[in-house]
Amino acid sequence: MSGDYTIAHLSAPDSDVRALVRELDAEMAVLTPACEQRHGLTLDAIFQPHIRFFLAYADREAAACGGVALLDGFAEVKRMYVRPAWRGKGAADAIMRRLMAETMEAGRPLLRLETGADFVPAGRFYRRWGFKPCAVFEPYASMPPHTVAASAFLERPLP
Repeated sequence: MSGDYTIAHLSAPDSDVRALVRELDAEMAVLTPACEQRHGLTLDAIFQPHIRFFLAYADREAAACGGVALLDGFAEVKRMYVRPAWRGKGAADAIMRRLMAETMEAGRPLLRLETGADFVPAGRFYRRWGFKPCAVFEPYASMPPHTVAASAFLERPLP
């Protein structure tokens, strides 16, 4: 397995996207058993005009995915996932570079995300990329408090 990735922008779900999202949902079901505390977008919601979604391919295999929702005044990381065989091999970095570039190209000065407060590897990854804790933001701020009790909210200003 190499560390060279090709990043593809997808405008509709394909079999690779379906497989990655299915794997992500299965992992989230184990990590966050309470369904109301999982905030991942459905496939239909991912492929809306304000969302850019990408796959990282290595050795002709879909290794990782992630998207960015372009919102009012900021962008939000959505559905970021790396297959276990590709973790620690730069796939997440490749996706994050593309998400940041997409956010800056869209003129958004801030990149935010919601992740599980107990997802230690994810937290380390995001901190390494310069994300810092922030206050809960919309749409999460309008949700019942128990639905975001297991969430961590992070942000990173962009140049």
